Amino acid sequence: MDKITDQPANNAAIKQGELLFRKECGFATAASITSSLPPPTVGEIAFAGRSNVGKSSLINALTGRKGLARASNTPGRTQQINFFDLGGTIYLVDLPGYGYASASKEKVHAWNDMVRNYLRTRSTLKRVCVLIDSRHGLKDIDLETMGMLDKANVPYVIVLTKSDKPKAPELAETLAAIGEELKMHPSALQKPYTTSADKKLGLSELRALLASGMRF
Repeated sequence: MDKITDQPANNAAIKQGELLFRKECGFATAASITSSLPPPTVGEIAFAGRSNVGKSSLINALTGRKGLARASNTPGRTQQINFFDLGGTIYLVDLPGYGYASASKEKVHAWNDMVRNYLRTRSTLKRVCVLIDSRHGLKDIDLETMGMLDKANVPYVIVLTKSDKPKAPELAETLAAIGEELKMHPSALQKPYTTSADKKLGLSELRALLASGMRF
């Protein structure tokens, strides 16, 4: 898999990102078991994170389509791996949140196994956005996911969501702590990105990063 490199978000990179994410985007398919995953035919960018961290909201904000991914205030609402076709060139993949979910332990265990298997073995997975709530920072379950991605040599970037919520000193402290942690993770981009789906913050920079190196 291609390693993510942090390119300065210059005008050319931002334009490339805007061109990619302006493409027509729509729901393609959903998978609740591994055998129902779509054939690995195009590159994929996956969005992972704890339940209610804002994965669906970020996908909607990046594509400029408010109702594309189904966002909810109820943790654990996304209960399948959802694939969104971006211009016939790549899939944006909305993964079930790890952590709390309003389902049986057996079902949650089955989801987690499927997601881990997808992240470890999907041949067309180009990069993963690991979403972290800016108000809470890294949790043990996030570190577990990061460790798994390191072992599988899957490139990923830490994306802080809801960055408009904490006060500036608190956000700076969280960013510093994450920056130190990232030094121990070889598959991670050594820089976290801050975003807010509500306030449209950091979206151009993230689009530019995700578009870099993609063939479309």
